[in-house]
Amino acid sequence: MASKLSTEDDAIVDINITPFVDIVLVILIIFMVTATTMAKQALLVELPDAASGETAKDTSLGIQLDADGRLYLDGEAITENGLRVRIREERKRVEADGGKVVVLIAADQGIAYGLVMRVMDVVKQEGVARFALNIDSVPAPPEAAGAVPLPVEP
Repeated sequence: MASKLSTEDDAIVDINITPFVDIVLVILIIFMVTATTMAKQALLVELPDAASGETAKDTSLGIQLDADGRLYLDGEAITENGLRVRIREERKRVEADGGKVVVLIAADQGIAYGLVMRVMDVVKQEGVARFALNIDSVPAPPEAAGAVPLPVEP
């Protein structure tokens, strides 16, 4: 019980942990709800099934293109040829363990479309079929002011 009823004017010496437990449970619920929301916004990757019960050792590589067109692999500056070599090495290493390489491409929004396509071609040419483009997700307005609608085929 949270407190004792007494007719005497005794000091309360018992620690009441009920409010503490209530606060901890509320924080736990908030954490669970926000974690689920954050997980939904994350990149969706289809993971392989393993009949033996062991998980496949998939590896992800992060490729970035900055506003000046410089290429980075997992945060380190790299050339196009260096990127090809690293992807080949990673594929050999990961596929020997039964896994696959997944590539996430992040490009500055001001970068030329052709540069992004060139990186995608390099990734495809090196045999990586699973890749995605990284974006910042924002809610789209119902109709943007002054936007030209895209043609829809009947």
